[in-house]
Amino acid sequence: MHRSRLVVAVVATAALSLLAAACGGDSESGGGSASTGADLTGAVFATGSSTVEPITALAGESFNAENPGVDITVEGPGTGDGFKKFCAGEADIANASRKIKDEEVQLCKDAGVEYVELAVASDALTVVTNVDNTAVSCLKLEDLYGLVGPESDGVATWSQASQFGATSQLPDAELKIFAPGQESGTYDSFVELALSKITEERLGEDPPKETRTFGGLADDNEIIRGIQSSPTSFGWVGFAFAEQAEVREIEVDGGEGCVAPSAETVADGSYPLSRTLYIYVNTAKAAASPALQAFVTYYLDNDEQFVTEAGYVALPADQLEASKAAWTAVVGGGSSAETTTTAAG
Repeated sequence: MHRSRLVVAVVATAALSLLAAACGGDSESGGGSASTGADLTGAVFATGSSTVEPITALAGESFNAENPGVDITVEGPGTGDGFKKFCAGEADIANASRKIKDEEVQLCKDAGVEYVELAVASDALTVVTNVDNTAVSCLKLEDLYGLVGPESDGVATWSQASQFGATSQLPDAELKIFAPGQESGTYDSFVELALSKITEERLGEDPPKETRTFGGLADDNEIIRGIQSSPTSFGWVGFAFAEQAEVREIEVDGGEGCVAPSAETVADGSYPLSRTLYIYVNTAKAAASPALQAFVTYYLDNDEQFVTEAGYVALPADQLEASKAAWTAVVGGGSSAETTTTAAG
């Protein structure tokens, strides 16, 4: 089972502060309000996005400090692979760096798996290169398309991206791509946010929802290592992974000038590749498991703390309240397995 190295590092560095917060929580902050201490037993299994994994892992560490009888397992094989397990009824929670796809909705429906969608954090798809690649500081959406759009399979250098619409002056240097594979929600989000508009303009109706062909990586830490291995590398990861690694973050111009990814530009929506991160919870399993109910309630009550500790951006207050309301409707609204609930995100 994959557990990314970043999760271990984040948990190790934040454990003391989270433990203090968990043990000292009060009714005002929501900390500890959903737990029953040593009397609570059970198991919680969360799978899916390696981007969301650090947040859920921090929530699990903090919750487990108060509830040692609950076994919480968090893994990060990727959003798509996580939904396969979740929709087969094999997991309590699916961490997701994008919304569930129509085919995954159908997969869950066919298996009789009902769920609630809960937005938990804001993120920036952060375009990165090696720290030594000072020739590239900002890329337009047209440049991103020219580098990794569905037409660009033959592009071997940065400058060749001009053949497929790139308009910036890019270096005549080898292009080495280290980026998420198709099982990753971060891949899907990049296609949607960075490529879809230009793909439709160039290829017409019903364009392919994909990039060029490259050897995709499921683990963000592998992407970072690849970026660091080549002086002319190119890729993208979640904001927290980029911020905590020795890489060069590239600004993105969505049509209104170059904008760097940051907590401020994600929060105000000015960074063009901003997105929302989610957890999906199996409502039938929640109805049958006090441990799962308590964990998700605790997660949401302390969400901002876990999100910021993991290096991501806290949700706007109204979105977090929508998630809490959606979850309250599940745990307090009778038979929770009757309908699929979606929180605004």
